[in-house]
Amino acid sequence: MSSETSGNRIERKPFEGEMYDVMGGCARWEIKVHDHGLVALCDVMPRMAPVGKSADFAIVQAARVSYGEGTKQVNEDRGLIRYLARHRHTTPFEMVEFKFHHVMPIFIARQWIRHRTANVNEYSARYSIVRDRFYRPDLENVRKQSKTNRQGGEEPIDESTAKEFLAYLEKVEAHYADYQSLMDKGVSRELARIGLPVNVYTEWYWKIDLHNLMHFLSLRMDAHAQQEIRDYATAMFELVRPIVPIAAEAFEDYHTKALHLTRLEIEAIRAGKPLDTTNKREAAEWEEKKKKLGM
Repeated sequence: MSSETSGNRIERKPFEGEMYDVMGGCARWEIKVHDHGLVALCDVMPRMAPVGKSADFAIVQAARVSYGEGTKQVNEDRGLIRYLARHRHTTPFEMVEFKFHHVMPIFIARQWIRHRTANVNEYSARYSIVRDRFYRPDLENVRKQSKTNRQGGEEPIDESTAKEFLAYLEKVEAHYADYQSLMDKGVSRELARIGLPVNVYTEWYWKIDLHNLMHFLSLRMDAHAQQEIRDYATAMFELVRPIVPIAAEAFEDYHTKALHLTRLEIEAIRAGKPLDTTNKREAAEWEEKKKKLGM
């Protein structure tokens, strides 16, 4: 039944002015990560933008509907977007969405999935056989445990231990042949997969809006994030930057390349005195900030 016969008439309006594809007519943009990894941008909403503008226009469009006459005093899109970013008016940034295809090791995927602000559909090892792809760090990137960060590593460990670790990975990965053999003998895929190591690769499609993407990137591009997931986050930012260049610039200016000061830190600066805290982590973070500020 057509909309006309059901009593609802569809009104079709042509675009006002010339439009273009923000992905340049490409099906996807890709960046290789590590040996087998991948970050691919598959689609964007809005896909079409007015000539002379980027997908940033959707942020401005949404903001001006919401703010009404109040935005008349902002005479350019860039100024409005930077104002919204500075004052944490996040809803207009949700009007831009990205769909990615990611290929990454399972240990990275398990960190990644903690961010519950995206729509995700992951490769299923119950239905399909896991491919023979494993992540193995370079020798110089085998890191020793940090003394100050319980969940992270820091500078490279000695070469002898690094080689021992890589040899351990090689032995673990060799059991992939057993995984295949046992399935050939009839063991179900859903059970055979449980013996695979977490450095084997998985993949998924991941759709997220710009506001939540920037929040994800602010955490995963940070120097304190694990290096491997940082590599993926950096690749994603490089893919979205040309799509929303104004929002990306504001993100760098107000988040990744900015510093947040706490009340105690502001008081320490005003008084010219040490930070008033007995918390070792808080004091260490203040020392890092002082270095960045050249204090």
